[in-house]
Amino acid sequence: MPHTKRRRLVTSALTVALGATTLAACGSGDDSKSESGPVSLTYWTWTPGMDKVVDLWNKGPGKKDQITVTVKKQASGDTLITKILTAHKAKQAPDLVQAEYQALPTLVSNDALADISKEVGDVKGRFADGVWQQTTLGTNAVYAVPQDIGPMMFYYRADLFKKYGLKVPTTWDEFAQVARQLKKKAPDKDLTTFSANDSGLFAGLAQQAGAKWWTASGGKWKVAINDAATQKVARFWGGLVKDGVIDNQPMYTPSWNKALDTGKQIAWVSAVWAPGTLTTAAPDTKGKWAMAPLPQWSQSDDVTGRWGGSSTAVTTDSAHKEAAAKFAAWLNTDHDALDALAKDSGIYPASTSAQLSGAFSNPPDYFSGQADFYPKAAEIAKTTAPSAWGPNVNVAYATFNDAFGSAAKSKSDFAAALNKMQDATVADMKKQGFEVSR
Repeated sequence: MPHTKRRRLVTSALTVALGATTLAACGSGDDSKSESGPVSLTYWTWTPGMDKVVDLWNKGPGKKDQITVTVKKQASGDTLITKILTAHKAKQAPDLVQAEYQALPTLVSNDALADISKEVGDVKGRFADGVWQQTTLGTNAVYAVPQDIGPMMFYYRADLFKKYGLKVPTTWDEFAQVARQLKKKAPDKDLTTFSANDSGLFAGLAQQAGAKWWTASGGKWKVAINDAATQKVARFWGGLVKDGVIDNQPMYTPSWNKALDTGKQIAWVSAVWAPGTLTTAAPDTKGKWAMAPLPQWSQSDDVTGRWGGSSTAVTTDSAHKEAAAKFAAWLNTDHDALDALAKDSGIYPASTSAQLSGAFSNPPDYFSGQADFYPKAAEIAKTTAPSAWGPNVNVAYATFNDAFGSAAKSKSDFAAALNKMQDATVADMKKQGFEVSR
C-alpha cells in the first residue's frame, strides 16, 4: 500500500464515524477463528517479574488450552517502539507487545497492531471508560487490553507542611500561594521543581486542564498542543519558575534525590507509582510523606491527569490472534494474574476491581501511616481525564524536552517553548504523509 494512501486510510480509521473498517482492510486477514493444537506465543515486555506472572498462565489456563507464552525482555519507551516497527517491516514482530497508551496510535498507523475487539470486547466493563478509550482510539476497534495506569496525585512532606503552617492545596491557585509562603518562611527550600526531562508529567497536567493534543476528523488530523488549556498550564508553571518560587532542575538526578531526601524540596506532583521512586530517591524520609488528590483548576472540578501506564497488544504479524488475545485478556483481568503483577512487577492495575484487592489491601510500605492510600488512589483513578494521542508522540515529547528544558534553565517564556512543540509536531506529521488541518 502506498505510503501516503496508508496514512490517509489510517487517519480515517481513527475517527468515530468510520470506525475501524478502513484499518482492517490494511491489516492481516481474519484469523480469529477457533485454533486447536499446541500454540507458542512470544511476548515482548519490559515489566520486571513478568516471567513469574506468565508462569501462572503456562501452568494453568495456558496449559489447558495448549497455549504457551515466552517472555522476551525489552527496553521500554521509544526504543521498544522502534524495535517493534523494524520487526514488523520484516513481518517478524512478536505475537504480543507491551505498549504505552501514547504509543498505540503510532503502532496502529503503521498497521502493526491487530483489532481484537471480537476476542476481548467482553472485558470492557473491567476498566474505567477513560482507560478503555485509550485502547480503542475513539473507534469501534480494540487495539490492546489495558494493563496498568498512572493517575496523577500530589505528594507532600506532612511533617514539614505542619512545621511551616502550610495548607495542602486543593486548587492550583492555592498551590502557587503555598509555594510563595514556603519561600518566604524558608528561603532555602522549594515546594517542588518544574522538570523538563519527563514529558509525561507535563502531558498529564495538560490533560487535567482539558487539553486534547491530537484529534482526527474527516480524514485529517488536528494538532492542538498549544491550545488554550495547555497554554494555561505552561503559563502557570513558567510563572512560578520565573519568579523563583520553585526550582527549575530536572527530576531523577542525584541532586533531585538529595533535595527530596533532605527536605530541600517538600512536595512532588507525581502519579500512583511514586512510592517506588521515593523509596529509592528519599529513603531517609520514609513515613514522612502523605498523598492527596491533584490540585484543581477550579474548586468545583474533580479530575486528574495520567502519567504512565501501558497495555498488552496483539500484532498483525501473529499467526495466532485468538490465542494471543485470550492471553492478553487473562493477564489483565484474572485475579491471580493481577495479584502477581502487583506483587512481582510493582504495577498499579488498570482493572478497577483489582485496585482494592489482594496486594492493595494495605498501603505501600513507604506510606505505612496512610491507611487509606489505595482506597483514595482508586477514587482518584476514576476521575482520570480521557487522553487524545497521535501518531508521533515521540516527536512531541522530544521537542518538549529540548524546548522546555532550555526555557526552564533560562527562566524564559514557556509559551514560546510550547509553540516550538506544536510546530515541530505538525511539521513531522506532514513529512510522514499525514493530512493535518488547522
